[in-house]
Amino acid sequence: MTILSRRTFMAGAASATALPSFALWSADFARAATAAADKQAASFYRYKVGTTEVTVLSDGIARVPVTEAFVLNVKPDEVKAALRANFMEPDVFIGPYNPIVLNTGTKLTLVDMGTGEANFINSKGVGGQLLSNMAAAGIDPKAIDTIIISHYHGDHINGLLKADSSLAFPNAEVLVPALEHKYWTDAGEESRAPTPRIADIFKGVRRVIGNAEVAKRLRTYEWDKEVIPGVLAVGTPGHTPGHTSHIVSSGSAKVYVQADVTHAPFLFARHPGWHAFYDHDPVAAEATRRKVYDMLSAEKMTVQGFHYPFPSVAHVEKTASGYLEIPVPWSPIL
Repeated sequence: MTILSRRTFMAGAASATALPSFALWSADFARAATAAADKQAASFYRYKVGTTEVTVLSDGIARVPVTEAFVLNVKPDEVKAALRANFMEPDVFIGPYNPIVLNTGTKLTLVDMGTGEANFINSKGVGGQLLSNMAAAGIDPKAIDTIIISHYHGDHINGLLKADSSLAFPNAEVLVPALEHKYWTDAGEESRAPTPRIADIFKGVRRVIGNAEVAKRLRTYEWDKEVIPGVLAVGTPGHTPGHTSHIVSSGSAKVYVQADVTHAPFLFARHPGWHAFYDHDPVAAEATRRKVYDMLSAEKMTVQGFHYPFPSVAHVEKTASGYLEIPVPWSPIL
């Protein structure tokens, strides 16, 4: 039983008297609320390697169904379990694309360039975000003087061209791995393409690398030599025949720009024996992956992964069954 004292009653009456003004204040507050943005913030991130400034630029994502064809030597249930363990959708793999720009003080160099403006239009902005995120980062595509390509898959070369097939980076020299270029421009190799997917890659290479304006600017480079000062080319074949990674050095600082030595680390670094459908030679790709990741863990070298979660820079630790990626903490300052 509740007994109301005179003091309690009077306090309640005062509260009731205040209710109309409180209701008006609440209504005004609700009307003043900011509308939801309904879009993500611009995705770019900067860090330093010695005196070289690295800008990581998201090109968006792709969504790939997890079917029998996704990982060739593992059942989909295992892949889905690994995705669930990372609190991700089990039936759809969400793969990011993350090109980088290197500012060495003398060169402004783009390393790979994502899926391109045409994909931005076709995907309604899900992919192909490089140019918009570059603009947000204050980088003018016309200021890019050098492009370094790791390999000839579409998500690494399509961004060379805009949707109208004009050059996205009109003042850039385009540097490509000699072995990669030789393979994908060989008509004999194209005639022997072992799968429809690889045959389609040949067609894509003809469209992009065979573009007359791209061809004018194209130069090949060799493994184990500097592509530009401070950027060493390292042969990492398997994902493609001439797949190439790069070690960016400045003073004593280094970062290993691995392109597609692994794809998503929570799948293919933690399970280096898994053979992804997009590896040209899965056995060679696995051997390369283990060799590179043994080195990264032993030397404690930072790795920049094109398909790592944004901003895609991490350290690597060897485990009993594979390798664990440890993301570098986000820093609000350079």
